[in-house]
Amino acid sequence: MSQGENFSKVEFPSAFGSIVRIGVLSDTHIQDSRARLPAAILDAFRKVDLVFHAGDIVSLGVIDELKEACSRVFVVAGNMDQDPVKKKYPSKLLLDISGYRVGLTHGSGPAAGLPESLKVIFKGDGCELIVFGHSHRPFNEVMDGVLFFNPGSAMDAGAAYNSYGLIELKKEKNGFPRESGFLSGVAAKIIRI
Repeated sequence: MSQGENFSKVEFPSAFGSIVRIGVLSDTHIQDSRARLPAAILDAFRKVDLVFHAGDIVSLGVIDELKEACSRVFVVAGNMDQDPVKKKYPSKLLLDISGYRVGLTHGSGPAAGLPESLKVIFKGDGCELIVFGHSHRPFNEVMDGVLFFNPGSAMDAGAAYNSYGLIELKKEKNGFPRESGFLSGVAAKIIRI
């Protein structure tokens, strides 16, 4: 992917000093304009610098609701999103956040092979962190020096539990230095609702 297409360099003063805090959710599947995101998510996202929504938004009202909690929201469309969402948001984003190359996409195909398909989608993009959704299953694992992070589904009534994620990036780092196969400068966690 060329740096000009769907690439954003994010520079801003963080409310948290040397840490950039990112709220992450996916697979909200809100179809009814009266449905709302859980208050726990909105409360947590009032304390972050950025929010990522990894697709299957369904209703654009979800994004408006997120922007009430945090003004900087990055979104990708998912496989269940209809034309209004797909026309407004890409299926893949590359972000440079304080020296960290971050990929954001929804994903597709079977849950078991999702990380492998994401490696193909972001091949050559130099990502140190890939955020995705689709499976409705939380995933937080370093593979081949890349952190793959799925917050799970925020709203799926059939899921074992609903969840969202929080990621913290240390701003003074230039990329993720490798230490014994793990990435330093980043903390990522899944939070059950």
